[in-house]
Amino acid sequence: MTENKAQTSIRKTAMDLLARREHSEHELHQKLKARGHDTDKIDEVLQGLKQDNLLSDARFTEAYVDHRFNAGVGPLKIRYELRQKGIADAFADEFLEPMSDRWDKLMQQQRIRKFGETIPADYATRMKQARFLQNRGFSPESVMRLFR
Repeated sequence: MTENKAQTSIRKTAMDLLARREHSEHELHQKLKARGHDTDKIDEVLQGLKQDNLLSDARFTEAYVDHRFNAGVGPLKIRYELRQKGIADAFADEFLEPMSDRWDKLMQQQRIRKFGETIPADYATRMKQARFLQNRGFSPESVMRLFR
């Protein structure tokens, strides 16, 4: 395959993936590489997509944080998932920090949705609920604050 045809093929595949949902640059690179494309050509195509504003880690991060927040996931888990997708912590902070006043309310909603309104009196049940919330990505400090 000629170089131009290879790049065209990579770009088409990338565009098909981006048409379904936003992707991080790292994530898109991994998917294209898994399809057997050459790494150097992938890098060139991704640079072109970024220049054309078709690929944006900022847009991806904003959409991802919004989606996961609406799914009831806490900031620690979202940050971890973004790291897995190649998004730097400093970049993730830009989108997680403005929501800092909403995390406690979300955590409380998740607890009520799963366990009901009343906070249990016994220690074992409270710890079960605390583990649930921590597994959802809420910090141990904020979880303990909820049960005080």
